[in-house]
Amino acid sequence: MINLALSLLAGALVAIAVVLSQLPIWAAIVPAVIVFAVTYLLLARRISNKVQAIATLAQKELSVQPANPRERQARIDKGIKLLEQGLVYDKWQFLVGSELHAQIGMVHYMVKNYDVAMPHLLKANARNYMAKAFQGALYYQRKDYKAMEKAFEAAVISGKKEPIIWAVYAWCLLQLKEREKAIKVMARAVEKNPSEEKLKTGMSALQNDKRLKMRPYEPMWWQFGLESPPVDMGGGRRVQYLRR
Repeated sequence: MINLALSLLAGALVAIAVVLSQLPIWAAIVPAVIVFAVTYLLLARRISNKVQAIATLAQKELSVQPANPRERQARIDKGIKLLEQGLVYDKWQFLVGSELHAQIGMVHYMVKNYDVAMPHLLKANARNYMAKAFQGALYYQRKDYKAMEKAFEAAVISGKKEPIIWAVYAWCLLQLKEREKAIKVMARAVEKNPSEEKLKTGMSALQNDKRLKMRPYEPMWWQFGLESPPVDMGGGRRVQYLRR
């Protein structure tokens, strides 16, 4: 990455300057490391601020949901385009690209551009549990159930404190007639979140051969597109800019 390369160069130049001043080479280690660390920190912060500014503008566009479908789509397109602009900083700083790909993929998913969403979701940071959960839900819809479980397992590792991740995972398993697997997932969820009552209620329902009610997880549940909302939610599909 460019920031790392520039920081290493700065540290190396300091080390060379110390050696050329007739000091022993070991005397160059501390100042070189300090310069490297400070330079990297400043450069990383600079890129982070630029990306955050882009993300804020995108969030502003995506958070407004006009009643007119054409205007709504224009807002979504503009928000996605802004996030895509941030990808130019992928070469500068670690993880910038993977986080932006996660956001772009989730937005495309929520407006049902599934074929466009998947490549971005695959490039998302593995620790972005929402992106992994959307990826699992998309695999479910594509009937790739092995990949679905793998994606959800990745999601619940980093998102173990997010009840909806566990619930969506269990819901998908239940639709596949995998009740025992779903119960085990909810049991793990309760173990990780012992004070979360809706997870306990869901596990109890599954254990008593009842359906898993997703109403406690609304409105976020509707973002996964696995069930249709019972009524039109405000004039069309609402896009919520997701951050973890």
